[in-house]
Amino acid sequence: MMKRALSILSLVAALVLPASILTAASVGPLLQSFVDKHELAGAVALVVDNKKVLSVEAVGFADIAGKKAMKTDSLFWIASQSKPMTATAVMMLVDEGKVALDDAVEKYLPEFLGQKVVAEKDGNRVLLKQPTHAITVREVLSHVSGLPFQSDLEKPTLDGLPLNVAVGSYAMTPLQTEPGTHYKYSNAGINTAARIIEVVTKMKYEDFMQQRLFSPLGMKDTTFWPTAKQAERVAKSYRPDKTKTNLEEFPIRQLIYPLTDRVHRFPMPAGGLFSTAQDTARFCQMLLNGGQLNGKRYLSDAAFKELTRRQTPSTLKDSYGLGFSVGGDFFGHGGAHATNMEIRPAKGVAIVWMVQHGGFPGDGGQAQGVFKNWALERFGR
Repeated sequence: MMKRALSILSLVAALVLPASILTAASVGPLLQSFVDKHELAGAVALVVDNKKVLSVEAVGFADIAGKKAMKTDSLFWIASQSKPMTATAVMMLVDEGKVALDDAVEKYLPEFLGQKVVAEKDGNRVLLKQPTHAITVREVLSHVSGLPFQSDLEKPTLDGLPLNVAVGSYAMTPLQTEPGTHYKYSNAGINTAARIIEVVTKMKYEDFMQQRLFSPLGMKDTTFWPTAKQAERVAKSYRPDKTKTNLEEFPIRQLIYPLTDRVHRFPMPAGGLFSTAQDTARFCQMLLNGGQLNGKRYLSDAAFKELTRRQTPSTLKDSYGLGFSVGGDFFGHGGAHATNMEIRPAKGVAIVWMVQHGGFPGDGGQAQGVFKNWALERFGR
């Protein structure tokens, strides 16, 4: 969920592949070669247009030791792909006139009143000052608020605090930079925006997401708490072993186990969701259609454009919208364990890549690029 996760969107985008690969009828054999070399544990690769699924294939293993094959309905921790879903929910409230992007966060969350910014800092002291302006809703959604990645209270996991407590800890933390001047990838910012949803709607954040987004879109397997049966479908995470030539299993260190625990685990808007390729594709399809799906409109044209256009100042190299990483011809987001979704309106397709990896041995990191190039060549208009 760090900055590294965002780079997944552009990974091997310029990869040059033989024509025989780009014209292959199925991407499965291409990806299987990475599995056979122990460079990729398993993957689900899906392509949709604005009406239907064009291709979905599963390769490799969800559990290598258990010899459990990856399936198209396997679940994945999508981590920071939760961010654009949370931002979409905020924009639904903007459409309803209940939230304004350029409002100060303190208008909705009074605990942020009087928040200071670090003026000077060394090993012995920290000097604080009044910021040039109070942080805004737009700034917390685009990572330019000056809020840190997380607060000290959230360590070692990201899901151990109720949302109001986590956000309260951000309000007590000085801003690290002047609002609007620097890009700092921030779970705290997205979580703060989610807390505004709760205050404005008088609903729990997770209930709003379920009732207004997940259920209407048909995202039946998207959740912060997998059920016991869903947990059995969660793909295990892998990383390079000590030799860097094979894979070893490792847990999701950012979350509390068991994942089914609703007592000690809390919804984490910036990176706590589990989902399937099909569910994530439903969300992508809605965006590919400009904010609507199957006759139901979720976002106005204006809200959709705000969500998916660059919001970061042109003086910064980082191109980010509202909860989305934004490129010249795409918008989307990656996750900490290498999942990714990419919406390409000009090409008429959205691409969903589901894996669970904390790094890859050999050329495993190129598998996503192989899939993306294949998908755009075969299905892009």
